[in-house]
Amino acid sequence: QVQLVESGGGLVQAGGSLRLSCKASGLPFSESVMGWFRQAPGKEREFVVSISWGGGRSTYADSVKGRFNVSRDNAQNLVYLQMNSLKPEDTAVYYCAARSGSTVVITRTSQYDYWGQGTQVTVSS
Repeated sequence: QVQLVESGGGLVQAGGSLRLSCKASGLPFSESVMGWFRQAPGKEREFVVSISWGGGRSTYADSVKGRFNVSRDNAQNLVYLQMNSLKPEDTAVYYCAARSGSTVVITRTSQYDYWGQGTQVTVSS
């Protein structure tokens, strides 16, 4: 029984900020690589960021580098995505994902074991 539940999505004006949260249960969270992906209508699911077990290493997609920040709280089984300077192009459903036991950088959807149901982020111009 693994669950990843995203929250924090919504409607925001361009240039604004949102913080997404992902609450995990049923998995060894502190020994799981966590990732955020997004999928816009008509497009493939896109890598956003991956964060290591302890949160000390993060890998960002070029499209969000410098604007988004990922963090995690292993005591609370939470991973966050702070999104700043949002653009209309950021509009998508954002998904939280987990890969238990892996220590490598993971940027492909096929490499993750578990997925949340997603939260909608809409950025208006």
